[in-house]
Amino acid sequence: MEYSPPPLFKQGPSALARLVVFVVLAIALLISDARFQTLEIVRGVLGAGLYPLQRAALVPRDIFMGAADLAVTSATLRSENDKLRTKDLQLSQQANTASELSAENAHLRALLQLSQRSTTESLPAEIQYDTRDPFTQKVVIGRGAQQGIHDGSPVVNEAGVIGQVTRVFPLQAEVTLLTDKDQAVPVQIVRTGLRSVIYGTPKGDTLDLRFVPISADVQTGDELVTSGLDGVYPPGLPVAKVVRVDKQADTAFARVVCLPVAPVRGARQLLVLHYVNNVPPRPAEEPDAATAAKEAKKKGGKQADGKAPADKSTAKPDGKAPADKSTAKPDEKAAAEKPAAAKNAEKAPAKPAAAEKKPAEKKPADKRPAAEKSAKPQAASGVQP
Repeated sequence: MEYSPPPLFKQGPSALARLVVFVVLAIALLISDARFQTLEIVRGVLGAGLYPLQRAALVPRDIFMGAADLAVTSATLRSENDKLRTKDLQLSQQANTASELSAENAHLRALLQLSQRSTTESLPAEIQYDTRDPFTQKVVIGRGAQQGIHDGSPVVNEAGVIGQVTRVFPLQAEVTLLTDKDQAVPVQIVRTGLRSVIYGTPKGDTLDLRFVPISADVQTGDELVTSGLDGVYPPGLPVAKVVRVDKQADTAFARVVCLPVAPVRGARQLLVLHYVNNVPPRPAEEPDAATAAKEAKKKGGKQADGKAPADKSTAKPDGKAPADKSTAKPDEKAAAEKPAAAKNAEKAPAKPAAAEKKPAEKKPADKRPAAEKSAKPQAASGVQP
């Protein structure tokens, strides 16, 4: 009777044969998938089918992490909140500083371009503080006489006129702003060339263009620039813009309200200009004909008074009349030539002066003593051959 093992222990192909078969199958699948992507669909189906199992397997991990987050203490939250607030404050300060630096950089670039375009000497300055008087529009800059600041120098920025230096100290200077009630700037309208003077107002927010006739061509929106006639401000600097024109029949001048084009109160970096005006000085006024005649009379009277004592002194020592006449003739000629020269130069009548001289010359002859009169014929007879 043959012995046969039970079906549970029956052996099929050998283990080596199975190994070889599976190895060859795996290599074939790898090659086909790498070259022909034959298993892409299979992997997609398997991934979609196994996704619910993956989520179910991750549920314990999610529950554990949620419990750990809930277990965070309030102290940790407060400390993190304080840190975040501190960091937020630092970042906001840095942002403000960056914005301020960018604005200052743009402002300084504009000032540099203005300094390069300007033909006059300029000195940069910065406002340090306002003055204590609340009724005036004045500021103090950090430049003084040692840096070359002069009294009366105009102060501008890249937009236009800001004010004028009114007081100079060794290291500081006081600037009166354009909107001060006591500040005046000669200006002209760009469109028409009309010249006038612009003043500040007590409120310090607008400007008043004065001495403008009612018939003048002034319109809202006209631009005003410096005229340069005062010799202080260079011509062509922007000053203001007309915002309102009021013309009334009962007044000779119109009321023109303007606004400054430059930020008078908002500017911090400024330029102080040193403008040198090369206009020749004004000629001296010539005296009129009446004044010239009076001066000629005074001069003639002084000369006549000085000649009378001289004639007396020449006649008394020797008592010679011909010598007195000979000495008197040159004086009379000189006296006659001087009024003629004054007449040609000043074109004023000199006859009254000559008339005054003749009586003055005759008086010494009348006042001579009788002894001199009797000595005249003797001296004359002795001299003649």
